[in-house]
Parts: sequence; C-alpha cells; structure tokens
Amino acid sequence: MRLKHVPFSLLILFFINITVANAQGYKIKTIVIDAGHGGVKPGAKGKYSYEKNVALQVALKLGKKLEEELPNIKIIQIRKTDVDVDWYRRAEIANNAKADLFISIHCNSMEKGNHYTKGTETFVGAYRRINEMDAGIKENEDIINDKNYKKKGTYDPTDPEELIMLSLYKSLYRAKSLALAKMVQKNYTDVNKRVNRGVKEQGLLILQRAAMPSILTEIGFISNPAEEDYINSADGQEEIVSAIVNAIKQYKKEIEN
Repeated sequence: MRLKHVPFSLLILFFINITVANAQGYKIKTIVIDAGHGGVKPGAKGKYSYEKNVALQVALKLGKKLEEELPNIKIIQIRKTDVDVDWYRRAEIANNAKADLFISIHCNSMEKGNHYTKGTETFVGAYRRINEMDAGIKENEDIINDKNYKKKGTYDPTDPEELIMLSLYKSLYRAKSLALAKMVQKNYTDVNKRVNRGVKEQGLLILQRAAMPSILTEIGFISNPAEEDYINSADGQEEIVSAIVNAIKQYKKEIEN
C-alpha cells in the first residue's frame, strides 16, 4: 500500500495505535526465517562451500528446533530450497504474514588473502536514504547490482513524506531489534565461546523493509578455513541454532512480560 497523499497527522495516529496495541497482551505468534542468498546468487564462497547452502541448512534446522521448543509459534521459511527470492519479496512475505520477528541467516567473509578473521556479528537496520547507504556492505551487493531494485521497492525513495513515514515506522522496532541482536550475540559468545564482533546498525535494505523487529546474523566467516569447517559441520550448526533459539526464548520471555 502506498502512503503518499495520506495526511501526516493520520500517519502519526497510525503509529501510536500500533504501539498501544503491541503493549496490550502482546504475544509472539509468527517468526519468519530468511536463508540468505540462493539460486543464482550464491553469496560468499569458502574453499568448498557457498553461503547460500550453509545459510539454508542453518535456517531449516532453526525452524525445526523452534517448532519443537515453541510449538505455539508459527514458523515461516522464506525459502526451503536453493532458489533466489527477490530481496523485496523477503520482507514482503514477513509483512504480509504480520510476523513478530524476522531473522535473516548469513555467512561473513573477508577479501582474498585474509583467512584469519573470525567470529559472529549481528545487524539491525539503520534508517538512511537509499543514496546514502553503504553500497559496499556485501549483504547489499546483490540488491544494488539489480538495476531495477528501486522500482521493486514499495515506496518512493525521493518522496519526503514517505521517507519520514519509513523513519517513524522503523523507530518503533529499533529497540526490540537491538535487544534480540544482543541476546543472540551473548549466546554465541557465552555458550558457544565464539569471537564476539558485536551488534551493529547498518543500512541493510532487506531489514529496512521488514515491518517488525528484525535482525541479520552473520554466523561465521566462510573465508576462514576453521570457521568454514565449523559452520558446515553438524555440531557447529547445532550450536549456532541453539544459540539463536535460546536468544529468541529469552527475548520472548522479556517482551511478553
């Protein structure tokens, strides 16, 4: 739905109503899991594996574990096979499902020659104009390289009113996104003993389109041989999944109380 020409006062009222509704008996009912990249967009490459495949394996295991431990929550997978899902459709699927959380799974990498960098980091979306975003962020590269990416968006990046609307919209979810991201990183570090590269706010396009608390978590450096082995192993993936599930359960308890 386009919000152009909607009186700004009504937009403010709309956001106030969302905030009040969320505060009254709020329960997490739907979680969307997004396996990064896919199909013709493989993402980062290690010595023997691709990001798209590792992300999908972890995403599917994460969904299964959440269904086992939180059976009352609906789990939606953006993709279940090696297919490319357009960046705007990923957020759109979550928005249409009225999801309560959006979790995107990715693998990190460094430029050739640097095989020592390791650890995990988790991102939340920072609001910036499209032309002010850091196109060098690798998770935006597939999107930026799509010549029609602006046309595929659901808002006009040149419209001041819609820019204000998006800024307000995201501000509702910033604190919750940060809270979940910090819990994920804490579990990676305290339980899995991984190197903690922290929680960061970046202009990641996919997170900016998600109308709910959302994170993008980098589960390890596929460019580091030891971490590539870890994120491809059954034990490593189990640890990663358990860390995220524990964080979600902690977040759920805190938010619902």
